Amino acid sequence: MRILTDIPDEDIEKLDALAAREKRSRAATIREAVKLYLVQNSDNNDWIERWAGLWADRDDIPDGVEYQQAMREDRRPYEDI
Repeated sequence: MRILTDIPDEDIEKLDALAAREKRSRAATIREAVKLYLVQNSDNNDWIERWAGLWADRDDIPDGVEYQQAMREDRRPYEDI
């Protein structure tokens, strides 16, 4: 669907510079901006389910709790302070 909207000249200049830097059309850049705006302002939290556990199967990322414990090994226990 096509729409007509007024955008200030200074914003168009920035938009065109961004589109050129990314080697995309102005229209594609605007479509992406609108999509991002809608996602950011949505009450929908399905992105949590889509991305939860994304790194669960990666072997190169250590367990967060184990990492914290290793970093704190050389500290005095809280009770001793």
